[in-house]
Amino acid sequence: MRNLHRISIALICILLAYAHPAQAQLSLTSTAFARGSAIPTDYACTGDDRSPALSWSNAPDATKSFVLIVEDPDAPGGTFIHWVAYNIPAQITSLPTGVPQTTEIAGGGKNGVNGFDHIGYNGPCPPPGKMHHYHFRLFALDSRLTPGDNARADAVESAMKGHVIATAELIGTFER
Repeated sequence: MRNLHRISIALICILLAYAHPAQAQLSLTSTAFARGSAIPTDYACTGDDRSPALSWSNAPDATKSFVLIVEDPDAPGGTFIHWVAYNIPAQITSLPTGVPQTTEIAGGGKNGVNGFDHIGYNGPCPPPGKMHHYHFRLFALDSRLTPGDNARADAVESAMKGHVIATAELIGTFER
């Protein structure tokens, strides 16, 4: 009986030595709107059309950069891209309200070209009548990307294949 007790203790010690604590899941939030709720007009074409403040947490330790893609899958012509931001450094955990529509993002990272053929963010601007869903998708990557200057979402998504180590999504709605 004493040997069985010692073997049990030894097995428990071995299991604890090789156990890895579960890392919390990457999360994305905004102070501008709650998950699943309406995006205020300040962040749409009917208002100031500025990007909402975003913050994220619980990125994997291996994260080297982040990509943010904002899209409207309810657009009449198919999924419409409202923002592409990439090579956001791993130490960055938020973007402020009103990120300038310039190629370089303050603190690091780059803005790509959206579906309006503009650099940076342009907010919800759906045709009147139907509610649209805006997917703010954040990707943690194990590398930086080289999709070229003024990259569009398809080039960024192609460049990040095989490098995504975590994702988070925040969905807001808007209708006119």
